Amino acid sequence: MADDDIVDISLSADDPQWLAGFTRTLVEEGLVACGNIVPGVRSIYRWEGRLYDDEQAVVVLHTRASLVAEVIARADADHPDETPQVLAVPVVGAHPGYRQWVLDSTKSP
Repeated sequence: MADDDIVDISLSADDPQWLAGFTRTLVEEGLVACGNIVPGVRSIYRWEGRLYDDEQAVVVLHTRASLVAEVIARADADHPDETPQVLAVPVVGAHPGYRQWVLDSTKSP
């Protein structure tokens, strides 16, 4: 993957306000171009032998490939969960103008 490829990173959290603040910080620092927050997501999962059925919020962050490791490290350091759900997925196609906006809105490598 090239440094100027774009990537979507999803991250979930129990507290949508925390997620909004975290996203705002990443945008201000140029680590992501934007984040789309979806509240009211139902998450069903097993953690440490127990089954959970929780309401969470999910953000989809849009960034460049060269910043993925830094965004994941920030999520690991700042997220209230011990092991946050953070997944980076390459974008295989995008509107050329939107792709360029993501690159222009984020830090260069």
